[in-house]
Amino acid sequence: MAAGGTGGHLFPAQALAVALRARGWRLILATDARAAEHAKAFPAERVVALPVATWRGRDPAALLRAGLTVAAGVRAGRRLIGEVAPDLTVGFGGYPSLPAMLAAVSLGRPTLIHEQNAVMGRANRLLASHVTAVACGFESLAKAPARAIAGMTVTGNPVRPEIADLAGRGYEAPRGRIHILATGGSQGARLLSERIPAAIAALPEPLRRRLIVSQQSRPECLEAARAIYAEAGVEAETASFFADMARRLHQAHLVIGRAGASTVTEVCTVGRPSLLIPLGVALDDDQGQNARLLAEAGAALVLREGELDRLGPMLEGLLNEPARLTAMAAAAAARARPDAAERLADLVERLASV
Repeated sequence: MAAGGTGGHLFPAQALAVALRARGWRLILATDARAAEHAKAFPAERVVALPVATWRGRDPAALLRAGLTVAAGVRAGRRLIGEVAPDLTVGFGGYPSLPAMLAAVSLGRPTLIHEQNAVMGRANRLLASHVTAVACGFESLAKAPARAIAGMTVTGNPVRPEIADLAGRGYEAPRGRIHILATGGSQGARLLSERIPAAIAALPEPLRRRLIVSQQSRPECLEAARAIYAEAGVEAETASFFADMARRLHQAHLVIGRAGASTVTEVCTVGRPSLLIPLGVALDDDQGQNARLLAEAGAALVLREGELDRLGPMLEGLLNEPARLTAMAAAAAARARPDAAERLADLVERLASV
């Protein structure tokens, strides 16, 4: 398995790994040095860090350095594949997946890539015309080569077992206290860490007194967020990481956050209404496209970064319309694929047996 970079790539890989281990598969995770440090819980026999580099812009020297590093990673990946002779190599996108996937392709080994977003990322785009099969999280997949689209399998995005277990439990609209879960995302998190508390503090006092907020925030923003909530009289818990995210999702009457594939998939799996704020600097607007799919289904409201002055009024309107929240929750649940990990595991086994 080849994955790394952000949790958006690593979490689906881990969910698939859990499903495959339950079926008796032996797994090796190929990633980069940074992700290897955070992959201690990954259910693999080995975690191997391969050299890799990303590149942006057109600086020839930077491109050359990145190319040489990736080439070194591919050579290391070829040695690894020659050593273990995997039945299948599965990539989850992001530049840390490239060395192992390029190595497997160059050796003619069976390969599968999974794209989590509604827009195919650059790494998967590079590989898509050369791998054995392509799986994806959503029904539509922009910027994918025609060959990949023709044969792709829609499996959905694998989610952690504790999240999948919450599927189908229903949604109860708020009558008294209102639980809000605010997540920051790994990229551009500072903006949400600052703007969400300010928007909630500006709500009318009777509404503020009903709120119970769980806010995931950047460490340097925690104290400021706590101070804002305390001054506004809002019951809130702020932390840089919540170990019990499944419980908080289950309790939430509304989720506010970025529109990464993991966030979008989890709110659908649990069946929760959401207010999504796509990351503005993404090259291919992948989060914007993810959010659009939920908005078109009536499951979410979408607010662009340049429109954040509207966050407070949108929140006030939503929180005062329990029937609308209930309808959005039902629309989200209708898009859920809680068995995505098993679907992807089925595809892995079909490809490995060919």
